[in-house]
Amino acid sequence: MSAVAGASQPDQPLSPTVGRKASNTNGETASQKEKKYKCQFCSRAFSRSEHRSRHERSHTKERPFKCGKCRSTFVRRDLLLRHDRTVHAKDGGVPLQSDSKRRNTGGSKASPGGPSKIPDLDEAALEQFGDAGDPFSVEQAAMLMTNFQQRAAMSGQDLSSIHAEPLISPHGPQLMEPTMPYPGSMTLPQMNGWDQMLPHSVGQKASSISSSIDAHHDMLPYPNANTIAGAQNTLPPLMERQHSQTDGLPSFNPASMNGLATPGALSPFPSMMGPVSPVDYRRSPGPPQQCTMARAPQVETDEQINRIMDNIRRCDSEGALVETFRLPPMSVLNRYLSTYFSFFHHHLPFLHPASFNPSTVSAPLLLSVLSIGALYTFEQDQAYMLHIGSKVLVTQFLQKKDNFSSRKCPLWMMQSSLLNMSFASWSGDPKGLEWACSIKSLLANMVAGNRYELKLRGDAREGRQPTHEEWIEDEGCRRTYYAVYIFFGLLTLTYNHTPAISFNEFDTLELPSSETLWNLEAADTDSWTESLTASTIITFREAHDALFQGDLARYSAFATRVMINAMFLEVWYHKRSPEALQDVVTEYKLRLALDTWEKSLDLCEPETVVVQLSAPHKGHPLIFNAMAMYRNTRARLVVDLKAIQEALRYHDSYEVAAAMTHARDNVKRGQEMLKVIQACFDCIEVAALQGIRWVARTSATNWSIEHPLCGLDLIVILSLWLWRVEHDDEPASEEEKHMYQKLRNLFDDDSVDGFNQKLSSTVARLWGSMIDEVVVWGITKLMGESFKLHAQALVGYEDAVMAEQNNGTPVTQMAPHAAEVAAY
Repeated sequence: MSAVAGASQPDQPLSPTVGRKASNTNGETASQKEKKYKCQFCSRAFSRSEHRSRHERSHTKERPFKCGKCRSTFVRRDLLLRHDRTVHAKDGGVPLQSDSKRRNTGGSKASPGGPSKIPDLDEAALEQFGDAGDPFSVEQAAMLMTNFQQRAAMSGQDLSSIHAEPLISPHGPQLMEPTMPYPGSMTLPQMNGWDQMLPHSVGQKASSISSSIDAHHDMLPYPNANTIAGAQNTLPPLMERQHSQTDGLPSFNPASMNGLATPGALSPFPSMMGPVSPVDYRRSPGPPQQCTMARAPQVETDEQINRIMDNIRRCDSEGALVETFRLPPMSVLNRYLSTYFSFFHHHLPFLHPASFNPSTVSAPLLLSVLSIGALYTFEQDQAYMLHIGSKVLVTQFLQKKDNFSSRKCPLWMMQSSLLNMSFASWSGDPKGLEWACSIKSLLANMVAGNRYELKLRGDAREGRQPTHEEWIEDEGCRRTYYAVYIFFGLLTLTYNHTPAISFNEFDTLELPSSETLWNLEAADTDSWTESLTASTIITFREAHDALFQGDLARYSAFATRVMINAMFLEVWYHKRSPEALQDVVTEYKLRLALDTWEKSLDLCEPETVVVQLSAPHKGHPLIFNAMAMYRNTRARLVVDLKAIQEALRYHDSYEVAAAMTHARDNVKRGQEMLKVIQACFDCIEVAALQGIRWVARTSATNWSIEHPLCGLDLIVILSLWLWRVEHDDEPASEEEKHMYQKLRNLFDDDSVDGFNQKLSSTVARLWGSMIDEVVVWGITKLMGESFKLHAQALVGYEDAVMAEQNNGTPVTQMAPHAAEVAAY
């Protein structure tokens, strides 16, 4: 069990003498209480559970107490109080109080002369609610509620709206951080044979799965849509500080939650709604716009269920599914739709939620959407059944088209194929990746032919602006093309596959619009025309040229993700060219384009679509994902870990770990490498500031797959650079010492020494434990296991070298992992 997973176990006394004093061998009463709470990572024991919890943070690297006035985090609350008194004393504001003072204040009764005055709370005071692990009192809840109303009044929000919305809307995203602890490892089942997905075997798998659907959905690990409003009882700001408590995440008492509602999208507490996107709404240029939150499509009647089954029968001309395939119940379907549009859609928004009607949309597309939605509810059997069903229907469609033409390929065909390829490529099974690669050229050909038809449709308008319906159709095509482009870029980044689509394919194609325009409900033609005219949409070529010329460009959040994908592929092509070492001019232009891309983030088009995802970035998730790609691209200019990428294709954790250790010769020391290490620091700092355990529990569902994929290179580089600084004969420079100390400060004082490991192996072990604790995409399980093996290899090599130096013992006689590393 990983260190992260182990921290959530309940307290276990060492002996049955709880609650009474122990006696020594002479029959005398011990002067101190028996130490009955044992650390789960070492042999130390403590008399109080909170002392043990504090000690275990030295193992789990957690810093749960965050300063509300700066970005500092602390292991203990007394350190936070001392920091507030010494550092922020001159800043003014309400000073933090000790636990005893806070309890006295929270439990004070109203004066007999009238109601008690509820003080105004600043952000620092709000940050400290719940730090002691005690449930909220009625007075504290009243203080919070009154403060919400005061803030809303100051911001001009209607006070009635505070009580108008439930804590979580019935149509909002489902709770993915339950009060119960996560299982230590929730991973996708390994598909022993992707050849079993052929139609003749689909019936057997679908039959065995469908017979247990009703029983299975009653034992789901997470609440369904009907119970979510009552079960949702945790607030993100509290969880961000309390994720390291061994007794689980703190929660409100559901009985005391009546009337306490989440503020609206313009609340002064945006973290309670999830991050907003991508800039502060109050600073958005142009006329004020109302913030909206897209509603996930739902199935509402049995008639719609029947129409969905009819669509499946029509597509299944060979009868491979109809006799054995059983559609999940309506409540399960709605849960899958909600999780797809709440957790996956925002990272690749090529579907149009407003026009996505489950009862009329193509059956293969619906099944592929449901399969990914099932992944996010950790129902892997259902996910695979729906995924295989979608693939079978797509295959039948292609086989029926003897005169198939990419120009006449329907849009749903590309979208279904994209989702099915994403499912297979990140499933953690090598045969799934092989299948995805086998149809990669087909999908690229569909994009090329369909894009040509889109160009002809645009030319036929002869300059006339499209209607709202025409624009939705065209924009859906463009977004699908770019989504395929991004997916192919991730295949190149992860597995070193040659890109199937060149950036020249898009050339004069317009970049994706803002999410606000994409989700706009136009009241009439005039309002639509005005909105379209006011939007800033440039072509791919214009944005590409602007970046390489050093000119800032203004485009949407989705376009920002598209352009960093283009920059990454430019770097990939450059590093793969034989003249890369001598081509200094091209490398200079690439660095200029990357700098310009980063500066252009400030000009990104504002959004009014609220995305309820828990992430440290307060902008749109696409910007957060793009920054992960940007850091990886920066590193690729200096260090290319091609061998690791190729080893990942075959999904053997030992081979991947061996490639990681082999790569140490690619990581040099110097001024140029320090810039790469800064990008690595930025990557791991995101997780460290949020809390390793908090990220381990929530990132699988709230963050995109880009983050573990892009972080692979960065953490490998970081661990190997740290290893060189720790073991090279060459002394560290002042800049290297400063960077090493910055990284060291991200962790607790005892976090490294507690395991008798250097910082290099600690970083690799922590990252591996973090990304494979809760698994949505199976590839993260492979990466987590590889990082933990890599950490063992770093420790083993160090042990082997020290033993050989001290005792003259041959390296081959060391522990197995040490001998393997020495053999590398």
